[in-house]
Amino acid sequence: MAGTRPEAESAAATLVRFEGVRKEYAPPPAPPAVRELDLAVERGELLTLLGPSGSGKTTTLMMLAGFERPTAGRILLEGRDIAGLPPHRRGIGVVFQSYALFPHMTVAENIAFPLEVRGVRRSERAARVRRALSLVRLEGYGDRRPSQLSGGQQQRVALARALVFEPPIVLLDEPLGALDKSLREEMQLELRALQRRLRVTMLYVTHDQQEAMTLSDRIAVFEGGRIRQLAAPRTLYEEPGNAFVAGFVGENNLLPGTVIGPGEEHDECRVRLDVGLEVEARVADAGGPGTRCVVAVRPERVAIAAVPAREFGEEGGALAAVVMESIFLGDHVRLKVSLGDRGEIVAKRPAMGPPPPPPGTHVSVAWHAANARAFRIEEPSG
Repeated sequence: MAGTRPEAESAAATLVRFEGVRKEYAPPPAPPAVRELDLAVERGELLTLLGPSGSGKTTTLMMLAGFERPTAGRILLEGRDIAGLPPHRRGIGVVFQSYALFPHMTVAENIAFPLEVRGVRRSERAARVRRALSLVRLEGYGDRRPSQLSGGQQQRVALARALVFEPPIVLLDEPLGALDKSLREEMQLELRALQRRLRVTMLYVTHDQQEAMTLSDRIAVFEGGRIRQLAAPRTLYEEPGNAFVAGFVGENNLLPGTVIGPGEEHDECRVRLDVGLEVEARVADAGGPGTRCVVAVRPERVAIAAVPAREFGEEGGALAAVVMESIFLGDHVRLKVSLGDRGEIVAKRPAMGPPPPPPGTHVSVAWHAANARAFRIEEPSG
């Protein structure tokens, strides 16, 4: 009995659980849209499903909402298998990119609609609508029509409608995708502040990495119908678990090479890069000697100096390069350097530092082993 309490606490903390969920739109050999998904959504968190188009993230959300049925597996909401329930009986709030507001209804009527279909009394509906309008900062807009609102205001109405009946979880499918960049960034901060204030559980779908980083407690990176890594935003960025995540989340220099042996530190390996340099890198998923791999280095971790390669880097380990372009981007400068026919490397340096070398300058490029990670080269998923 000693082990039952942690298990009970873990179960209480989990609001939604996907267990071996699979979704096929066509029989094999067509690949499934979602493959044997196991995922727990914790109470009060904002969990983002991030991935490229066709990776399975929206299908996963739609199965939870009830608009798609899993081919196999179970979906549990508060411990109850909901796979057979229609969407309207799941009690889940949903916000779409298209807003899906009723044009013939006022803002207040749109927000009140889910309360009306649930049989909530008129007086209670009015009170809840007022609270919902206050939450999304739209006091005084209740009598307007959706056509009289901006895109950001319409999205706030859609969010208020999803929150007004106090669902256990709110699902958001690319909800800010139709907004311009500045408004989208403003709405990200508003949504995050609202979620933290209410401690409502949210499952959010996006292909926008910056949006996922801004909003999320945790991010599940999807590719080919499966989760490649599930972690906090900082962990995903600084410690990607495989080559796909390293290349998809943020910007990375991915340098192909071959593992030739262990490094000086226990968590490092030595790699002979195809560009003609031997380097050490932290082992993430590199394999043994002879394994083809890529070494990933973030642009902000790359050092550039206008000195000979033999005088730069760790033990003279540096690459000779030529600056191709230098772009000022406000808080940093983005440098692209050419390794000739061996490829290119991108570096970033703070804009407030020394002026960057101009295009055409011969430079040396290096990085610390602790800032590089080695991953085996993956076969395309099918």
